[in-house]
Amino acid sequence: MASPTKQRKPTIRDVAAAAGVSRGTVSRVINGGHWVSPDARRAVEQAIESTGYHANHHARSLATGRANSLAFLLTEPQHLLFADPTFSILLRGAAESLARRHMTLVLLVAGTAAERENVAQFVSGGHVDGVMLVSSHESEPLLDLLVAAGVPTVVCGGVLGRADNVPSVQVDEIGSARIMTRHLLDRGYTRIATITGPEDTPGGRYRLVGFQEELGDLFDPALVEAGDYTTESGAEAMQRLLDRAPDIDAVFAASDLMAAGAMATLRRNGKRVPDDIAVTGFDDSGLAATLEPPLTTMRQPFDQVSDNMVDVLLHVIEGKEPPSVVLPTTLVVRESS
Repeated sequence: MASPTKQRKPTIRDVAAAAGVSRGTVSRVINGGHWVSPDARRAVEQAIESTGYHANHHARSLATGRANSLAFLLTEPQHLLFADPTFSILLRGAAESLARRHMTLVLLVAGTAAERENVAQFVSGGHVDGVMLVSSHESEPLLDLLVAAGVPTVVCGGVLGRADNVPSVQVDEIGSARIMTRHLLDRGYTRIATITGPEDTPGGRYRLVGFQEELGDLFDPALVEAGDYTTESGAEAMQRLLDRAPDIDAVFAASDLMAAGAMATLRRNGKRVPDDIAVTGFDDSGLAATLEPPLTTMRQPFDQVSDNMVDVLLHVIEGKEPPSVVLPTTLVVRESS
């Protein structure tokens, strides 16, 4: 009995015919989508789905010497990947952006010296084509290792303390903090405190700069406390502020998690939000809207951040020198202010 004829696998030629574009356009979409109009890209993606085309990534990797994958590298302790919602949102966005390009995401976490050494060896061995470095502190040694090894890298957030040109994707930290501070001033608050992130991170440093610039003569260094973006640090910082300056009428926390901790401390001290003290945050990663009262915050465009990280990194891999990207945030006013 003769075996049934195998169904022919769809090719790039089939995708091009279905999309009404050239094979070169299909190839560019499959390899990252550069120099392709949005309409043509959508047509190709729809044609890939309708034809059931699957690229032979293994063959292409052998031909190009590339792994066809990018690393999402978090340089923080592992538990923060799940404790801080901003990281998981960025991870999801990067995975979706790569899936549209028919590429693979590799998650790496390097919060200890041993993990940094292992990660450096892994990415230097060609297992990924480039690295999206997330939460890079100014003293982060892994960035030096990546640059020294010639690994294409893009940093999420500004790059502090480096003379060499490492591209980054970030939000307008100073401008965002000024907008939030102006919001509080316009509401009539005058004794405004802030809970900052770590000073060796772009958010920790530049959100404080924007806060101070917008307050001008009203800025009081005694109303500044540092946290580390966690709920616990926000709660502790808020208590120190209350102990030192019980007359404050508003607080701007540099993350929603720290704002949540601050609100918990205020409740323990019998303070009502916003009747006694207004509280605002930064991120709008989902937590803010669930707090009681719902939190006024600066919304980061996480999907745009992730997509731009992928796009910039692919340009670096291709030998181009793309400029760093700075994205705007949006003030989301809720009941806490």
